[in-house]
Amino acid sequence: MIQINNLTKSYGTRILFENLNLKLSQGQKIGFVGRNGSGKSTLFKIILGEESYDDGEVLIPKNYRIGTLRQHLHFTHKTVREECASVLMGDAQHDVYKVEKILFGLGFTQEDLDKDPLSFSGGYQIRMNLVKLLVTEPNLLLLDEPTNYLDIVSLRWLASFIRAFEGEVILITHDRDFMDSVSTHTMGLRRRNVSIIKGGSAKYYEMMAQEDELYVKTKINHDKKREELIDFVARNKARASTAVMAQSKAKELEKMGIMESLEGEKDLSFSFSYRPTPAKVIMEVKNLSFGYTADELLFKNLSFNLEKNKCLAIIGKNGKGKSTLLNTMAGVLKPTGEILSHPSTAIAHFGQTNIDRLDKNNTIADEIQSADNTLQNVKVRSICGTMMFSGDDADKKISILSGGERSRVMLGKIIATPANLLFLDEPTNHLDMQSIDSLCDALKRFDGSVVIVTHSEMLLRELADQLIIFREGGAEFFDGNYDQFLEKIGWDEEISETPKPAKAIQNSNKKEQKQQRAELIQERSRLLNPLKKEIDTCENTIMKLEDTLKISHEKLIEYSNQGDSGKLQELSKSISVDEKEIENLFERLEIASNEFDRITKETDEKLQTL
Repeated sequence: MIQINNLTKSYGTRILFENLNLKLSQGQKIGFVGRNGSGKSTLFKIILGEESYDDGEVLIPKNYRIGTLRQHLHFTHKTVREECASVLMGDAQHDVYKVEKILFGLGFTQEDLDKDPLSFSGGYQIRMNLVKLLVTEPNLLLLDEPTNYLDIVSLRWLASFIRAFEGEVILITHDRDFMDSVSTHTMGLRRRNVSIIKGGSAKYYEMMAQEDELYVKTKINHDKKREELIDFVARNKARASTAVMAQSKAKELEKMGIMESLEGEKDLSFSFSYRPTPAKVIMEVKNLSFGYTADELLFKNLSFNLEKNKCLAIIGKNGKGKSTLLNTMAGVLKPTGEILSHPSTAIAHFGQTNIDRLDKNNTIADEIQSADNTLQNVKVRSICGTMMFSGDDADKKISILSGGERSRVMLGKIIATPANLLFLDEPTNHLDMQSIDSLCDALKRFDGSVVIVTHSEMLLRELADQLIIFREGGAEFFDGNYDQFLEKIGWDEEISETPKPAKAIQNSNKKEQKQQRAELIQERSRLLNPLKKEIDTCENTIMKLEDTLKISHEKLIEYSNQGDSGKLQELSKSISVDEKEIENLFERLEIASNEFDRITKETDEKLQTL
């Protein structure tokens, strides 16, 4: 397995990581988290030998194959099948069926296989690169934002593929739900080093918060002790009677060293500006239809009501018309049918192309000001600060900003617009995990209504009250949340490792498949719920006992220095009991986790066969 020892990398005076150590164990699937710009992608490049480093070593076993997803596009063959099969080497050259199997899983049809790769959109071209990676069967997959350009159906297929993959995986993604669904461990890059734990991202961030809290408390006591020693030395070094003692304290002070303050990490925190409305129904849609040609309608006779304080999510495969529907509702495109809005309705619109429409010659403050010219400079600067552009950062030109920074500028423009109806088309693109969490929280608090296009199942579960699902043949309204949709309808006929069967066969089996799927999901929940409770109980109890042990060990040192043998003996017994209890809890945790993983894997495999 890969091993990294004392790795240091810097750009000029900026240190990305210092004395970084990492050992990858067999079968680990690691979700790799960290703020934008912390160095995650750079670490990938170093492992791949594409980036130099200042100090340390990267040890890779002989014949250990590493595969990575390439974002650049370079195709040399005339068909999709030939292009993706071009990476097969040696005896595997004839295993074209493996290529086709993965292509079907990622949304390609039988007819697509003979088309020119260059005839597809950028998103589908990225998928071809993903196919070329997966078919080579590497020992280690380095996946940097593989969820970009993938729709829900393809995301669910990719998650299933990664879980079944027998090698190691390190995954960078801002989609927390996707990452937690496939990873066995979470690794974080923060404060120029990495730490890795078994479990999901929530557990990782909770443990990091506890470590920070303990560090801060320790630093307070450490600094207090230093001040006392400094004061003692200053008062006693000049007197002959106490000079020796002062010298001893000075040496103690020198050995203590200085505990540095923790580097703060900025978090996005904001609320959307709500314009009050008396309307109970914000928008009424009747018999809505639209197509770019008269012969091919993307959706037809769509009718529904959007109520106040409700979130309508538009979901489905790429290229089916999700963004088009959102744009027709927002008034950007003119459909047939009726869209009736209350006179007090005020909208704010975040579109997929809005970031590209930012004026690159403007500053951040200029762009936010352009959303409402009546805003005073103090308010504009306040919004800039909310979007993590404080002080002089607000005067940066749009042209030098990253994709994530431009997304925050667009969110700032929407905050500057009082509204009671938000139209959001993939608003999480380019945002890091913490910013996505902040966006989700802001949308939950928003008193108006929201229409959102997203492939994030986490956002769907957190926000969606109603759905419009784009499937084969058009769009349909579903009055329920995302989990209800999965249970009653689901994506089962669209998640397939082989081409779809004939429509007549689909229709005859559809009802039976839905029933079987619902029964499987119900049975899975019945089996997993007690295991989940057992896992949570063990993890929470372990963390509490470990906190208790830290305090006990500190007291042990204190009683030892005092020579209090009675308390030492009593505390030692208590520590022994706690340590034994932690060992028992870890055994219970391992048993429950293994059973949880086994049931989840078996159920996923059964669902795949339906």
